[in-house]
This record gives sequence, C-alpha cells and structure tokens, in this order.
Amino acid sequence: MIDPQLNLWPEDEYNTELVANVHPPEWRNPTPDGRYNLVVLGGGTAGLVAAAGAAGMGARVALIERHLLGGDCLNVGCVPSKAIIRSAHAAHDIRTAGRFGIRAGGEVEIDFEAVMERMRRIRTGISPHDSAKRFSEHYGIDVYFGAVRFTGQDTVEVEGTTLRFAKAVIATGARAAVPPIPGLAEAGFLTNHNVFNLTEQPRRLAVVGGGPIGSELAQTFARLGTQVTIIEQADQFLQREDRDAAEILRASIERDDVVVRLSTSLQRVEKVGDDKVLVLKTADGEENLTVDAILVGVGRTPNVEGLDLETAGVEYDHRGVTVNDFLQTTNKRIYASGDICLPYKFTHTADATSRAVIQNALFPGPKKRLSKLIIPWCTYTDPEIAHVGLYAHQAEEKGIALDTYEVEMADVDRAITDGDTEGFLKIHCKKGTDTILGATIVARHAGEMISEITTAMAAGMGLGSFSGVIHPYPTQAEVIRRAADAYNRTKLTPTTAKILKRWFSWTR
Repeated sequence: MIDPQLNLWPEDEYNTELVANVHPPEWRNPTPDGRYNLVVLGGGTAGLVAAAGAAGMGARVALIERHLLGGDCLNVGCVPSKAIIRSAHAAHDIRTAGRFGIRAGGEVEIDFEAVMERMRRIRTGISPHDSAKRFSEHYGIDVYFGAVRFTGQDTVEVEGTTLRFAKAVIATGARAAVPPIPGLAEAGFLTNHNVFNLTEQPRRLAVVGGGPIGSELAQTFARLGTQVTIIEQADQFLQREDRDAAEILRASIERDDVVVRLSTSLQRVEKVGDDKVLVLKTADGEENLTVDAILVGVGRTPNVEGLDLETAGVEYDHRGVTVNDFLQTTNKRIYASGDICLPYKFTHTADATSRAVIQNALFPGPKKRLSKLIIPWCTYTDPEIAHVGLYAHQAEEKGIALDTYEVEMADVDRAITDGDTEGFLKIHCKKGTDTILGATIVARHAGEMISEITTAMAAGMGLGSFSGVIHPYPTQAEVIRRAADAYNRTKLTPTTAKILKRWFSWTR
C-alpha cells in the first residue's frame, strides 16, 4: 500500500514501482558514524545534485528527504507535465493535419486514462536515476527518510537520530502557493501536487493563474478536450515576459478554445452539489463561472516550516532562506540551493546553484557567485517562450542603452516548411556593440534554441560571430544567424559603403 502522505494515486504498478525507487517502504535509515562533510536537507534536484557531486569527490554525505526523492521535478513537475503536454501536442497535430494535406477521419478520440497511464509509466521509467538505491550504493551516500530539523549550529535531527556536519545545504524546495480565497478549500482544488493523480478527465476546468504552470496546463487540458477557462488578475499572461510574446501565446491558446479572462480576480468559491461556482470580479462587475474542477497555479511558497532554522541561526522570510552571493546563509556552515532561496524556481537553476555550493562550501580557492549565473528559461506552451538575460525594460531601469535585433519566424525557411511561422527572435545587445545582454525566442522549439544564445553569453561570444557559425540548412535555429547578419549590416556605414563602391569600380 502506498503511504497516503506521499500524495500518489492511483495505486497501480507504476506508482508502486515509483515509490519502491524513491521512498522504499522497507527502507531503514543508517546509523551515523562521526561527522559528515556535508548534510543535505531535501532530495529534489538541488539536493540530489549537491549530494552526488560532493560524494563523487570523496566527501562523506548524508541526504535527507521527507517524501519522495526526485522532488517536484520527477514526481509532480517537469517530468509528468511534459509527458501529458506531448500527448496534447499529438492530439493537436492530428486535428490540424489538414493544413499539411493530411485527411484524418472523424473526431480525435482522447483516452484520458491512457494519457495519464503513459505519464505514470514514463515517470516511473525515469525514477531509478533518482532512487535511494542508486544514491546509497553507487555514490556511497547515507540516505535518510523522515522529517528533519536543526538542533544546533552544526547538528540536525531526523526521526530521532542526530547528525553532525561540517557543512550543510538546505534544499527543501517549494510547494504550490494557495491564495486565501473564501470557499476554495471547502470546494476542493488541484495544484501541480495532485493534478497528475487524475484518472478521470474534468469536463470543465478553471485555471487560476496565467504563469508558466497555469498557461502550460490550461492549453494542455484544452487540447485533450476539457473546456478550460483561465483566470489571470493581470492584463497579460506570463507577466515576466514581453507583452508581444505574451500576446502571441494568448492568441494561440484562444485558438485551442481556452476562454481567456485577463484583468479578472477570483473573489470566492461556492460548492453547489457537484459543481464549483467561482465568483469573478471584472471591470464590469461580478459574474459566476461553474466548473467541475479548479487548478490553482499562482506561484510557489518555500518549504521553511518545521526546519527550526532559528536554532541554527539561519535567517529567512516569506521568499525563503536568505543567502549571500555565494549561496551562504547567515550561518557560515550552512548553504542553500534551489527553490528554497531563489526567485527563479527552475530545475536547471537548482542544478546550477548546487554545483556552485559544492565548490563554495567544500573547497578553498575561488568561489562561484550567484550573480554571475546566466539563467535561461522556457515556458512549454505552443509556441514555447524562452528567454535569457535582460529584458528591454530591465535594461532601461538599469540605465543600459540597447540595440535590439528582431527576426520573425515567418522569415525562416524551416519555420515556413514546418508551418511554425508564429513567433520571433529578439536579441538585445549593448548599444554600439555586439555584446549580447538578453534574448527572447517565441517558437515551437524555442526551448531547444535558447541554449545556443546562452552558451554564447557564457563564453563572451558576440552576436556578430554567429554569422561565421555554419548552421545546418534548413533549421529553425537559423533565425539566430539571421539576427547576426542584421547586426553585421549595421557596420556598413555610408562611408564604408562609398569606399567599397569605389573599390569595386576599380576592380571591374
């Protein structure tokens, strides 16, 4: 039987195997023998990377997890969401196959139970990578399961056992934020922590929040056949992104029959029989929306409760644990990594900051700074929206002048042949130079393309250099070279043009 506290359903072969890997029911915590070089609190991405990296270099490491190893990413985040997003893409491609000259007969039939079973099968197939057995036997890490709290400046307690450490890293992550809306708890709601437990498809779904989680799942459920209404208090989706990018996304999800309610707030929820009635406030007054299920995606709350951080002298607030530029807390022995301390709560930032923590906490010499990390991200809607570095408004706030180079995907041959002409690449350079300060890509494969620009920024490679980089033809990534060509054309000043014209007249 699966422990209900692990928040997994149904009790099928896949979830049973998943639990056997990432929280084995028969697991017995080890007996500590002396002081650990590093104690890691939390077994999500940040904790696993820190533990494996330190142990791989010879450190004696303890890893403590209350629930499931793999954290949100494996169990209730990246892996399950991308699995059902892929199913939704498949359904959409069949429905729209006619634009490619393909005639699919009849309506697309969605087997929601099979979609979710596929997701569970994929999640379980990936889980051995994050398993207790692998981290214990392969890395030689002492893996503990249970609630953990600090009992001193250099000690923690887990399930009644005290562990002493030279250094520790807090990597307990974050959970879905739940707004204090009257009636919401009584009516019942979904978050990313339980939406992947569904076995029966909701017929009508309200998605509260137009951030990455809300946008991705709203479009996904709509493509799978659910009637979806998305409710966003602001006047655009993805408030962090440029408005032109957000507007392309809005148009796309409206074509998927999602009802978009921007500048709308949820006042209260009422339970009427099996229905949930949402009372919405708009500029025109109040109105009701009746649905079968509510999905809340309004942000993340750091998991600081129960850790007794005060006992260890670790400061924190509603944003999470306080760290300096070296990811060190107010207790010099203790560091933090991932969602517990970062404003950007992504799996890849958890990974990157834990790699920095290993260097900063365990070794002398140069330290890695949080402020030096170049962090890209992507929202996996269709089209995807990917970004790295500064936005134009951020540069303006910092007093940094920009030159911006923009290329429409409609001008890229492979995008045209694929029928993926919606979107653009926008690259911001320091004015008068080709130094890349930021970029946004809106395209079906934006997440795959942004890394090329991130690599260039990390290596100090200017935009103009991309003109000399040979891209396979045709690919959608050719849009980056086109932006580089646009930059290089700016170097052809009127004076240079006159000189060249004279040169060619002489050499005829």
